[in-house]
Amino acid sequence: MKTVGEARIWLKENLKVIYAEEELPGIMFLSMNFITGLSQTQLHAFPEKELTGNQIQMLLLTAKKLQTGMPVQYALGETDFFGLKFEVNPSVLIPRPETEELVAWVLEERKSLSGDERSGERKDERILDIGTGSGCISVAIKKKWAEAEVYGLDISAEALQTAKRNALLNGVEVKFLKQDILNFKPVKEALQYSIIVSNPPYITPAEQEEMHNNVLGFEPHTALFVPEKDPLIFYRAIAAYASFSLEKNGLLFFEINEKYGQETTELLRQKGFVNIELRKDFRGKDRMIKAEKMS
Repeated sequence: MKTVGEARIWLKENLKVIYAEEELPGIMFLSMNFITGLSQTQLHAFPEKELTGNQIQMLLLTAKKLQTGMPVQYALGETDFFGLKFEVNPSVLIPRPETEELVAWVLEERKSLSGDERSGERKDERILDIGTGSGCISVAIKKKWAEAEVYGLDISAEALQTAKRNALLNGVEVKFLKQDILNFKPVKEALQYSIIVSNPPYITPAEQEEMHNNVLGFEPHTALFVPEKDPLIFYRAIAAYASFSLEKNGLLFFEINEKYGQETTELLRQKGFVNIELRKDFRGKDRMIKAEKMS
């Protein structure tokens, strides 16, 4: 195995018993692109290009990880999100495309919050991402909304370290806080936010049967699962936090479990939020909610 073409054949042979046929092309491209730096077109156009000794070692190590069922993003240690590069490891969830839609929705609010038709932004917006994990939401928002003051909150010290590295990697300043949102106690001097956004745990134990083993075996369960008897536990806690910590007319954004769109909407209504909007993702599933704190 000396060339790009030989490496692609070898990788396919070693992974085809682990991954479904429709998954293989994407996994192979991500792996070969990471190892060689070649684009999809270049990988096909130059099969005779020789690999270096270091590239061959990287390929062997990557294949060994992938053969365990490890998600390719963890095997490579990185993923793309909202056009940015992020470090990922088993202390944090792998960012999903649906969450990119949530970020895009938050960014739509720049102009409406500012009230300035010319600039489309204000310099004093303060935004909090609860359950920040890899920092993908907070970092992406800060990258696109440079004048905003952005915070990321998480209970996991290891996740916060990853988030800090991702902020540095993408050249932005995000303030990260360690806090358990389920045990939040109001403080009069606490910061007030224009926007609070969260993609909290929302998968019930019963839904585990529908999930792939590479998710169950590698991604952090504390960031995925909620009690069967209380699937909205985090939404209730975050809504209570937002009731106290949002400015008047501040906005709360959630990514949600598609099965609990109406229940989450009703929860927010009971907490006093208004102008509640439920939005579908690109797959046509109820996935996001925006609500406004009553003035």
